[in-house]
Amino acid sequence: MRNIFTGSVLAALVVLLGVCSPIAAQGQSRPDAKSVYIVTHIDVTPNFADGAKQAIQKYAAESRKEKGAISIEGLVQDGRTNHFTIVEIWQTRAAFEAHSGQAHVRQFRETLQPMLGAPFDERLHEPIP
Repeated sequence: MRNIFTGSVLAALVVLLGVCSPIAAQGQSRPDAKSVYIVTHIDVTPNFADGAKQAIQKYAAESRKEKGAISIEGLVQDGRTNHFTIVEIWQTRAAFEAHSGQAHVRQFRETLQPMLGAPFDERLHEPIP
């Protein structure tokens, strides 16, 4: 039951971020049928929670500057401060793929690698027409 609830909450969050994100509100890009949504779960061992939070904040700030970025938000799970989720919306899959090859993305993953308590769980989604 918990997984269904968590999935529903994340789906609602993705829609909300697409409609109400600060970037979209500033008149830059808004999601459309070509947009791609990425939800990444990151679990680190508890002693690395602060370092992971800082790395995620830096990753989000740098990613927001890239062409094709609509919204990038880092979240921490309530009551589990070593469990994080990144919700990203990109104009197109090509924009996301270009982003994935950036040096700061590789650095982000290299920084987090020794902190991880579980593998990255990155899932791509597209809007339902």
